[in-house]
Amino acid sequence: METPNAPDSQARAAVTDSPAELSQRLAGLLGRIAHGDQAAFAEFYQLTSRRVFGMARRVLIDAELSEDATQEVFLQVWQNASKFNPAVGSPLSWLMTISHRRAVDKVRSSQSSTDREARYGASSQDIDHDSVSDEVHSKLEAEAVGRCLETLTDTQQESVRLAYYGGLTYREVAERLDAAVPTIKSRIRDGLIRLKTCLGVS
Repeated sequence: METPNAPDSQARAAVTDSPAELSQRLAGLLGRIAHGDQAAFAEFYQLTSRRVFGMARRVLIDAELSEDATQEVFLQVWQNASKFNPAVGSPLSWLMTISHRRAVDKVRSSQSSTDREARYGASSQDIDHDSVSDEVHSKLEAEAVGRCLETLTDTQQESVRLAYYGGLTYREVAERLDAAVPTIKSRIRDGLIRLKTCLGVS
């Protein structure tokens, strides 16, 4: 599967949809996918793959692992579209929840191997972390994160939710919130630091 870096015409068209219109469109596609409609699945992928890949890339960092996670997410969509319940949440929320869980599962799998190596050499080596984001996501637990998100300021919480649960880029978050990109980066960075502290990640 190709990395969904750039949206095609379907995805560009979706940008002009209001959230309600996009949600209705995706819900309709999921209904068709549940009945084995491959064309609906292709359209759903075109409309959402960039967001799914963005979510996976933020959690996993590695592009190849992110592509694998994206492919696994859409396989799950194909197999479980009938389980989507519009009364519980929007199609994007449902999809981002699947994406987040899949990416975190990969982090945990990778972390398990890393932890074994780390324990072996713990007496003589320090473990470096690439970024605050890596540390936070390596210990994500849904309930704990939910509680810790409430400790952020409103602007930090909104920015972090859009970036990590909405799968938006820094620029897309900035456009959505009508703020400068450096401002959004600062909010997200500070928000992640507060999440790290709240989650007790050392």
